Amino acid sequence: MKTVTRVSITEAIYEEVGLSRKYSGDVLDMVIEEMKSELASGNDVKISSFGTFGLRKKRARTGRNPKTGKEAAITPRTVISFKPSQILRKAVNK
Repeated sequence: MKTVTRVSITEAIYEEVGLSRKYSGDVLDMVIEEMKSELASGNDVKISSFGTFGLRKKRARTGRNPKTGKEAAITPRTVISFKPSQILRKAVNK
């Protein structure tokens, strides 16, 4: 199984669109920065035919260290979740 990296996405933009490698990387960085700022502002990010990145609040709870069995408090936090679109699900499950 291959891992897709920022460099490989930049290279794909370079080959498909024909932009320079540097500008392709800049475009990818702009997209990622926009997604980060929207999520940091509390907004969901929906990319049509790909999926939705959303925020979920997790409440405080008591956890357990699996190694020692000792209980530990887990603080409340916000996590990012991803829900793939039906189109992406179908493409992956072909």
